[in-house]
Amino acid sequence: MKSERRKIKTPKSINREIVKHFLMLAVILVLLVESVFLIITSSSANSTAREQLMRIGRDVASLTDGHNDSALLRYMRNCREDGFAVYIVAPDGKVILPLEEAEEVGFSNEIEDIKSRLIKAGRGGSVIYTANDNLNYVASVNFYGEKILVASYSLLITRNTMRRLIIYFTIVGVIAITLCGLISYVVSQKLSGGLKNLSSCAERFSKGDFNVDFANSEYLELAVLSDTLNSVRDEVKKSGDFQRELLANVSHDLKTPLTMIKAYASMIREISGNNPEKRDKHLQVIIDEADRLTGLVNDVLNVSKVNSTLNQINPKVFNLTEFVYGIINKFEYLQETQGYSFMVDIDANLYTRADEEKISQVIYNLLGNAVNYTGEEKTVYISLKKDLAGDRITLKIRDTGKGISKEDLPEIWNRYYRVNETHSRPVKGTGLGLNIVKIILQNHKFDFGVDSELGKGSTFWVDFPEVPAEIQ
Repeated sequence: MKSERRKIKTPKSINREIVKHFLMLAVILVLLVESVFLIITSSSANSTAREQLMRIGRDVASLTDGHNDSALLRYMRNCREDGFAVYIVAPDGKVILPLEEAEEVGFSNEIEDIKSRLIKAGRGGSVIYTANDNLNYVASVNFYGEKILVASYSLLITRNTMRRLIIYFTIVGVIAITLCGLISYVVSQKLSGGLKNLSSCAERFSKGDFNVDFANSEYLELAVLSDTLNSVRDEVKKSGDFQRELLANVSHDLKTPLTMIKAYASMIREISGNNPEKRDKHLQVIIDEADRLTGLVNDVLNVSKVNSTLNQINPKVFNLTEFVYGIINKFEYLQETQGYSFMVDIDANLYTRADEEKISQVIYNLLGNAVNYTGEEKTVYISLKKDLAGDRITLKIRDTGKGISKEDLPEIWNRYYRVNETHSRPVKGTGLGLNIVKIILQNHKFDFGVDSELGKGSTFWVDFPEVPAEIQ
């Protein structure tokens, strides 16, 4: 079975498309306006001619009844000046008035048709009809006996007028279309100019130029796009800076324990191998540095793992009291080897529903953070209390360190962020722990936060939903 080839459409120029569609719209509008105007004008001219012919008929009939020949002749000459030919015709088709045209004009060929039309109209009736490019009005009048009034208006006058109007409209239409084309070209140049600028900036940005500025535009849509691209640029730049900072931090943090491990391993081989006391001391340093190295690697791996499994939460009900105690017990080596104190105030038999594995990461990271940043007395306060006013369990972990400034508080949850403070002992970690905490707790939709005051330490807290013990 042959695979169908997908047709690739050639991209179209925005300039050409805008100009083309503007011109098409202009042509359609000009033709539509001209057509409507000409139709209305032609219809109005014919309607006006009919009304004037009927008025002429009434006026002539009143003049013939009064036998006012001089007034009738003046009226007929005035009508001639307005483009209307008026005749009094005998039943045989001979013109009676005006006499000067009796020799030139005759209706002998049309008289039978005229009489036929008048008979159909009935006695005293009148008829308007079109014949031989003329609009004709015929009626019976009393002029020294029964005569026929014939008034006509040449439709060629209207047609000539319409032709002139068409010429004028064509000239105006060409001018309008030309102006529309020029305006659409200017607008398309401005629009495409903004797009070309954004495209040029995007190309530079794709090559790593983070100083590029997606300039704002006078057009709202392009201005919104520019702001969006500038935001993307800032985020990508920030991400790149974070990655470089991570590499620098991890490289430095990994180098230190590796150097220590190598140094103390050499000391054991060359100096303290036969001295149990010194050898155990040196081995403990190697173990501590290996643990530190493992923690650094786990931090980096955990961030990737948490980010890649955001929707993979496996909640279950478990005893949070025993769970927290179990994690605290794993920090006992710090009490024995480094003199840390853990002040614990935990209510018994508190149950919650959460992903046990991920919550363990949260508590490990919060305890590790408190250990790293607590004061010289090396004391960490841990409380797990039921909220008597609701159905929450609040975990609080407090250190006695230097605290966090208000400016730094919103940033501490960001990836790779570290508070720029000097400490009496090196702070372990890559700056990923609190970001892991934030991702896990946000995914659980748990409330969490930190309260801190400079010089008095920081308290990190998490609210867990309480599950009644009796449903276990």
